[in-house]
Formats: sequence, C-alpha cells, structure tokens
Amino acid sequence: MTHAAAPYRRRFFRMMLGMGIAAGIAAPFAACASRTFPFIPDHYTFSQRQVQDAVSRKFPYRHSVSQLFDVALTNPLVGFEPQANRVTVRLDAHVTSPFLQQPVDGAFTLSSALEYDSTQRAVVLRSPSVEHVDVAGEARSYRQQIEAAGALAAAQWLDGYPIYTFKPEELQFAGVNYEPGTITILSNGIRVQIVER
Repeated sequence: MTHAAAPYRRRFFRMMLGMGIAAGIAAPFAACASRTFPFIPDHYTFSQRQVQDAVSRKFPYRHSVSQLFDVALTNPLVGFEPQANRVTVRLDAHVTSPFLQQPVDGAFTLSSALEYDSTQRAVVLRSPSVEHVDVAGEARSYRQQIEAAGALAAAQWLDGYPIYTFKPEELQFAGVNYEPGTITILSNGIRVQIVER
C-alpha cells in the first residue's frame, strides 16, 4: 500500500512545485500591473481617542481681548460631524472682565475642517470657527464680544494644528512614495485615504 501511494505523492509534489514556480514568475508581473501591492494599506483610520489626545495637548488656553476680557478655555471634548465632514471641539470657558461683577463660566463649540499639510506631513485642523457659545447671567449682554474672543482663539491657536503626523515609513512602500488623499469624517473616527504620489 505504501509503494502504491508513492507515485501519487511524487506526482502531487511535482504538480505543486510547478504551480509554485509559475506563481513565482507571475507575481512580479502582477505587481507591475497593479498600482499598489496587496499588503499596502489604502487608508488609515484614527479613532476619536487619538484625536482627543492630540487636541487635549493644546489646552488649557488663555487669551486677553483688548484688555476687556480674559478668556480661559479648558477641557476640550472632540466630536465628529460626518454629514458636514467636520470635527467639533467643545470647550469650557471661564471669562473675567472689569465690566463683570464676577467671573462667568460657559462653553464654546468650535467646528473645523481637516486638511493634509505636506510641509508638516500631518493631518491638521483647518479654518476652525465658533459654532455655538453658551453663557449665562450678566455675561449674555457681552455674548458678541465673548464669541469674538472664542473665534480669535480658534483662529490663532488651533488653525493648522496637527492631530496626526505621519512617520516617513507610513508613506513609503517598496520604494514608492504615497500621500494622504481624501479625508472622511466617520461617526467614530477619521479615515484618511492613501494614494500614490
């Protein structure tokens, strides 16, 4: 029985060897025909936690507006707006002014687009704007000025701020250079397409 099985095994191994050689010859041509190799990711996804950690490093923030208001922004909370393809950042605000009998606490909500900055090799916040200001008490009469302070803070402090910086090896595979393409905001993260440069 062993002798009868031996020729079958030899034929089987020869057939597998032939298929392996053929695949080895064909593989380089398949790689040449394709723009990307199968093992190269076509995108990266960043979680809300990663974005939250990056933004949190930028705070607390304090700013004085024309000697009228001192605004302190703390406790950033990152959110996503997939339908608008934007990132939101909610901030606690502490406002003091000689015009206010006592400091006022409230909240700002900022909204920002995302963009790839090739100089920094990073995905950055771009053109953040104030979406909502929530203040109570006597500070309501100064809402416009407080909102302006928040807008100034957003423009000066967060515009161009990197939320993820790519390592060189993340954008180079088999001697081919890649770069981030379309950036899509998901409900629970950010998806960055990777395309050949």
